[in-house]
Amino acid sequence: MAEETEETPSAPSTPTARQLAAARDFVARHGKPSRAVVENIGRAGARVVLVGADGALGDVLVAGPEAGTALVEAVDDLEAAKWDSETVKLTKIGPAHRRKMAGPRAGR
Repeated sequence: MAEETEETPSAPSTPTARQLAAARDFVARHGKPSRAVVENIGRAGARVVLVGADGALGDVLVAGPEAGTALVEAVDDLEAAKWDSETVKLTKIGPAHRRKMAGPRAGR
């Protein structure tokens, strides 16, 4: 009996020019070196969470974890990181960002 393999389309492993520009702009605005944590978000791809030297947070959505890793490697002064205590301590979440994360509940 022959085995049938289901081919699933693979996500592109390289970031787009727009994704690279967004990450480079973040590093330019928020200091060097900045950190990047690549998080797999399933079928939607991967989120590259950026933490600037000044503590600012940002993100770039890419096609998959491989594209996220390639993005980190392609951007000067962007270091691969994990959510360890050092990276978490660098983040500075201000009141405006907290309200944005809370959404409609912030007004209560």
